[in-house]
Amino acid sequence: MTASSAHRLFAEQALLPTGWSENVAISIDQAGSIVAVEAGQLATPEDERLCGPVVPTMTNLHSHAFQRAMAGLAEVAGTGDDSFWTWREEMYRTVGLVDPDDVEAIGAKLYVEMLKGGFGRVVEFHYLHHQLDGTPYADPAEMSLRILRAAQTSGIGLTHLPVFYARANFGGAAPKAGQRPFLHDPDRFLALLDRLSPACEAAGATLGYAIHSLRAATPEEMGVILESSPVTGPIHIHVAEQPREVKDCLAWSGQRPVEWLLDNMPVDERWCAIHATHMTPGETRRLAHSGAVAGLCPATEANLGDGIFPAVDYLAAGGRFGVGTDSHVATSVAEELRLLEYGQRLRDRRRNRLAASGASVGRTIFDAALAGGARAAGAGEPGIHVGGKADLVVLDGANPYIAAAGGNQILDRWLFALGGDTVRDVMVAGEWKIRNGRHDREEDIDRAFARVLNKLK
Repeated sequence: MTASSAHRLFAEQALLPTGWSENVAISIDQAGSIVAVEAGQLATPEDERLCGPVVPTMTNLHSHAFQRAMAGLAEVAGTGDDSFWTWREEMYRTVGLVDPDDVEAIGAKLYVEMLKGGFGRVVEFHYLHHQLDGTPYADPAEMSLRILRAAQTSGIGLTHLPVFYARANFGGAAPKAGQRPFLHDPDRFLALLDRLSPACEAAGATLGYAIHSLRAATPEEMGVILESSPVTGPIHIHVAEQPREVKDCLAWSGQRPVEWLLDNMPVDERWCAIHATHMTPGETRRLAHSGAVAGLCPATEANLGDGIFPAVDYLAAGGRFGVGTDSHVATSVAEELRLLEYGQRLRDRRRNRLAASGASVGRTIFDAALAGGARAAGAGEPGIHVGGKADLVVLDGANPYIAAAGGNQILDRWLFALGGDTVRDVMVAGEWKIRNGRHDREEDIDRAFARVLNKLK
């Protein structure tokens, strides 16, 4: 299909890799790829005119889909020492109540919510593999296949990361009963990856893998997987999320988690270090220089009381980052980026921490998260450019805050004054998935999700 015969969109303002442009025509072929981007154009009667400024969709680089169903259920105070570790007990309860149908229903609902929040791709860090007693399903990939199906139902782009999980703590501690649905040995995990490779290809998903954490796998198990897996996609790992994790790692190895990871594993551009909250200045610089992406989940990290990532120092050292919604107490681009910046302000008791003098904070962190998220997803070069996929967010031009803004003010208004409701339309790979704030399968998806929530009361 030639550019002249492609479907053409027209936006009065669009954020291109070169910056904001006016009167932009974006031509899209039948495969959903952008074949022309032209600024300074006149709209034609054949154009589809967009109802607000256009920006690229964001990658959500860290998701545990099933946890969306428990959002709000762990907000009952305990003894005063509530933390990630007490929250985890509610998570285990949820694991014990959901089956494959439920996981698919939760995933579809969550992914629609992500689309409405401005995300166009999700990286699913998937460790819920088996039945409650640890028995695999008839197809050991059953739960992963349900995630693929949920992504197809919603239309979101997917990078699928099956997770290796074998231990309860550092030093190869035996797993606990609540962890049985997560567990593999290296051989079974490698077989799972082999099973999923053609399934992901057929579904248009990118396949990578994850090691849950340093406490959930021995160095020997990690080595077997890294050396034997034929998968060439991204590699993710939780690291240094909690102070107790740092303490336990020191007791086991004499090193802190990020220090141990960088010294003992081949960390490079394929890797994403999820959270990496508790680092020394030296670790912060080393992670920044490794080429890995830091996977930040500010809303979940705040909800769990994890701590605040050293983003000011990390960015000063040239580090890359992206954002994810993790346990899904929030599901929008705006909330994650806003909380990222606000956490730095609260810690430092100063404003505008993550942008250089004179620069827009919204634009700075949006661009950085866009690039880092795409890398962490193995998704290629992001943005609105020829050869890229047509993954677009149309912000609501009827909103007076957006209507009165231009250029980087649009991002600053969206991220710091408005939020997810500002997203009007979302296109993924050339197809509209959200139109005027609605998904075309929303009623069916909501009905299935409501059934799951009633199970979890």
